[in-house]
Amino acid sequence: MKIAIPRERSAGETRVAATPEAVKKWVALGFEVVVEKGAGLAASFSDAAYKDAGATIAKDAAAALKSADVVLKVRAPLTEAEDAGGELSLFRPGTVLVAHLAALQNRAAIEAYAAAGITAFALELMPRISRAQSMDVLSSQSNLAGYKAVIDAAAEYGSAFPLMMTAAGTIAPAKVFVMGAGVAGLQAIATAKRLGAVVTGYDVRPVTKEQVESLGGKFVVVDAEMTKDAQTEGGYAKEMTEDYKKKEQQVIADHIAKQDVVITTALIPGKPAPRLVTEEMVKRMKPGSVIVDLAVETGGNCECAEPGKVVVKHGVKIVGHLNVPGRLPRDASSLFARNILNFLTPHVDKEKKEFAFKWDDETISGTLVTRDGKVVHPLLAQGS
Repeated sequence: MKIAIPRERSAGETRVAATPEAVKKWVALGFEVVVEKGAGLAASFSDAAYKDAGATIAKDAAAALKSADVVLKVRAPLTEAEDAGGELSLFRPGTVLVAHLAALQNRAAIEAYAAAGITAFALELMPRISRAQSMDVLSSQSNLAGYKAVIDAAAEYGSAFPLMMTAAGTIAPAKVFVMGAGVAGLQAIATAKRLGAVVTGYDVRPVTKEQVESLGGKFVVVDAEMTKDAQTEGGYAKEMTEDYKKKEQQVIADHIAKQDVVITTALIPGKPAPRLVTEEMVKRMKPGSVIVDLAVETGGNCECAEPGKVVVKHGVKIVGHLNVPGRLPRDASSLFARNILNFLTPHVDKEKKEFAFKWDDETISGTLVTRDGKVVHPLLAQGS
């Protein structure tokens, strides 16, 4: 069987779905691997490195995809509706596609995959079970995003993060507030703490209080009683009631006014990001403060954030970088590639050197969105 690794064509995407290390493992399992020319260059992986790992280098996407049985990508392939002569037209019927497809946000593209006869797996739908932790691209990429958010904040902030005692006087440590204590938020808390900041954290899920405190942060409590049922079975935050949101805004507004850096990471799967920081809150912050909004791609947690821009509003710098994991492309690609390996290798028939998917496996049924010309995922299949 042939595995193809095309170059990512989505705007601003620097990652690649397989590293030379991953290619070497696919080849060892008996697969033929073809990598499009230049696919790994933005992540510092040369064509020569892929060739040394056992891959064939294809001159373009058409050459890479024309006889591929399996296609590994970071982002969804572009459809003809998104780009004339898009990638999807190059796929053969029956091809297996594995990528972060943003399936819940892009139903039209999912229907296009079904119409093209593609068997598609959306990695972002990986179930939150212990066995799947090593396959979870959301966690691996969010970890890097949380780290990079703090580095970006430190770069934009006009003062030092740690306490500094000098002959000329003492510099007070920065006060950093992290909103959302998922994977990205917890990594941000840990990174800010390592840089010497005074760190506080907040999440609607009370179960995260212990995690925040274990990393050296202080947990901000809004209403312990109202947050008892704030978490889904999958571990995600639920959308809260209007009464809670009003109380949350008051407590958060008072706290934010005292902070030097605010990092927002709150996401709700399949929905726009919750609005946590209003323009009025920004107005109350000290001049020179910094906000980094990691949710800007899905609507933003901060009312003043602008996608892909660093803006100054009311004296506050607001950072809205897109594809933050892609700002660390080498490590992000390495983790993404390992996630895919961990997901697919349990389904390799080592004797036949091909995939034999166990369709009732929870990681397979949880991520499978199209098969046999139909949209099959329960969250998408209604009306298909």
